[in-house]
Amino acid sequence: MNRIAAFVYGIVSYAIFFVTFLYAFGFVGNLVVPKSIDSVPEVPLGQALLINVALLSLFAIQHSVMARQGFKKWWTQIIPKPIERSTYVLFSSLCLILLFWQWQPMGGMIWDVQNPIGRNILVCLFTFGWLLVLVTTFLINHFDLFGLRQIYLYLQGKEYTPLQFLTPGPYKHVRHPLYVGWLFAFWATPTMTAAHLVFAIATTLYILIAIQWEERDLVDIHGQAYADYRRQVPMLIPFLGRKKPYENLQNPEGNIV
Repeated sequence: MNRIAAFVYGIVSYAIFFVTFLYAFGFVGNLVVPKSIDSVPEVPLGQALLINVALLSLFAIQHSVMARQGFKKWWTQIIPKPIERSTYVLFSSLCLILLFWQWQPMGGMIWDVQNPIGRNILVCLFTFGWLLVLVTTFLINHFDLFGLRQIYLYLQGKEYTPLQFLTPGPYKHVRHPLYVGWLFAFWATPTMTAAHLVFAIATTLYILIAIQWEERDLVDIHGQAYADYRRQVPMLIPFLGRKKPYENLQNPEGNIV
């Protein structure tokens, strides 16, 4: 693939992701979008549950398999390395688009907070979660995470250099602030329906499993530096089990992808 084509491909993939991210905010929060997580049910409960679990499973499998280092080594024998990350982002977005399109609302009320103060607090926590996700991507290099840095370097004819292992801001308090943001985004809602609860439980289980796989890769990449970090910094809950303040014990040769 020539450099201009790779660059255009990466930009289009990012644009699709960005629109998908905005739609996801409205989908989970029941805001603006034509079909949300709690739209009017159209099929029986059992059928809706099976469809929704299948959609969530498809996203989880794609998101996890394509993120593994072994898959990347095989995959980049088929596609050029500069667009590997963009392709991952594109496939993830397409899986989410399919989920938004085929999602089956299920009705049923788990909780419904009527107190105005309580509702406002939950809406604020929901918004905080999405903002934390977005801010966290910039702390660890948003442009590298979504493939833009890779295609820009390729366009310039420069070799890709992986990012160094750093622990900015919230990474000093929890190892996965991005996932913390997702948990707030998925659970903080004044109205929890059956469909939303299925979505929140499934995504939470996926996050807990994905962290284990992700950290194995990070230990392989960064070695003792990440092992020390994992031992000192809690996974998701700040200050839980921490023995002393974390110092960035960075391996000078360590890089992050």
